[in-house]
Amino acid sequence: MSTVEMAAAPVAPASAANNLVDEKAIIPSAVEIQNPEGRPQCFKSTTQEVLFVLTATMAIAMGAFLSGAVSVISASVGADLGMTTAEITWMSSANTLAGGAFLLLFGKLADCFGRKMMFVLSLFFFAVLSLTAGFSKTPIVLDVLNGMMGLMTAASVPPAQGLLGTIYEKPSRRKNAAFACFSAGNPLGFVFGTIFSGIASDLFNWRASFFLLAIIYLIFSALAMFTVPKDTTNKEPFNWTTVKKLDPVGVVLTIAGVGMFCAALSSGDTATNGWKTDYIIAMLIVGAALIVAFVFWELYYPHPLVPMSIWRDKNFSLVMIVLLFGMMAFSVAEFFLALYMQEVWKWSPLTTAVHLLPMAIMGIIVNIVAGMIMHRVSNKALMLVGCFGYTIAFTLIAVNTIHSSYWAFCFPSFLLAVVGADLEFNVANLYVASSMPVHQQSIAGSIVQTVTKLCQSVGFGIGTAVFNAVGRSAKEGGRWDVATKPYSAVFWFAAAASGTSIVFAMFLTIGTQGGKEKGEDEDEGEGSGEAKQ
Repeated sequence: MSTVEMAAAPVAPASAANNLVDEKAIIPSAVEIQNPEGRPQCFKSTTQEVLFVLTATMAIAMGAFLSGAVSVISASVGADLGMTTAEITWMSSANTLAGGAFLLLFGKLADCFGRKMMFVLSLFFFAVLSLTAGFSKTPIVLDVLNGMMGLMTAASVPPAQGLLGTIYEKPSRRKNAAFACFSAGNPLGFVFGTIFSGIASDLFNWRASFFLLAIIYLIFSALAMFTVPKDTTNKEPFNWTTVKKLDPVGVVLTIAGVGMFCAALSSGDTATNGWKTDYIIAMLIVGAALIVAFVFWELYYPHPLVPMSIWRDKNFSLVMIVLLFGMMAFSVAEFFLALYMQEVWKWSPLTTAVHLLPMAIMGIIVNIVAGMIMHRVSNKALMLVGCFGYTIAFTLIAVNTIHSSYWAFCFPSFLLAVVGADLEFNVANLYVASSMPVHQQSIAGSIVQTVTKLCQSVGFGIGTAVFNAVGRSAKEGGRWDVATKPYSAVFWFAAAASGTSIVFAMFLTIGTQGGKEKGEDEDEGEGSGEAKQ
């Protein structure tokens, strides 16, 4: 508002009785307060805003995209490079392990030193590493490169969510839509990764999958340079005080603890003596002890990597637990289902990818709907729908047999699994972002993703152990054939895990998020900044 307009603005007369001024009639500030439903001022156009949200979504999709791509080419890669079962498993595990161990560190670095540069560079180096992986000649090189790509996923997600949380600070339907798109990245990344990888490997070979991944992320790294707005949050100077704020002891504890624990879970069943192997037992115990030590350290350190006070919020803790069980089930079930299609039904990577396509279509629909209704429908109800969707989905594929119709069990299972994943991620991401201040938005994203990566590792560890145990003891007879029994056992585990999440979701008290309270005047803003109870 200009100075002339301010001068012309009417001022309410003082009350004759008590000389008080009607404050509602006074312009309180010369700074115009932006409507949270309007386009953020940092964007020059709606096109730039859309491209930024899409690029941020590709950041959170990075790890899932890689996992999906690897799942449909694992058999081809193993045959071409002469890989053992453990080496094939590590293609996926290395990505999850590196991502989970370093997320909190990168989240803190983004909050302290800026988000845009880290965001752009992580996308670019992920593309470079993908290109390099396509030229791998030995299993160890491919596994190491997958781990380094996992490191880039850890570097990309915190600044992406931090930028989103800062730009869309106020609750609004526009914020809901942006976070709905962002939340879609994780579950849909896996699906699109399988589809694109299946097409590329069928037309050329497995190496083309990594080349295509490199091309996609090279394009988005270029887009990010122009679409990501300037990071206006305060930056910390690089000095000893800032180093202390980075919580170096907490960093070491979380990297070592999460790394060792996840590594043990990932390789326990393929080790020389299985779970009884000395180094597996040692890594499990030491890793778990370091994670516990990290929690106690964070309780007393004045500049914690993760402020433990957030866990006092009952809804925050319950949302994390529900998300943990859900993703533990989703990741392992979808991986083994894609493997089942290739190993038991003998489908090609392209055929497998085509049959996974309904997940992508359903995911887009669910996220559009979620963005439209999160400010109108109780988010507790949405979480419960997600939990039941998961449970029914995995029960359907658990009762599937080698002679079953794809349309009878797998097709509805895909649709319901995506409903579960997308609704839970939407609610969780929005609630966590609203629970943390602007200067800690990146660490907020790190917490969600660390929980996700950790539970994926736990899920894969349990799922692989169940698969191998049932596979060794499977005999003819019963509903399932010998080849299907170990897969079905994994799907029953997924159904049990997602079923457990229902119990915790029942205790949530989250109302709507974003939008406007009933009876609220139009000029009073669009929400309270927290989930309405």
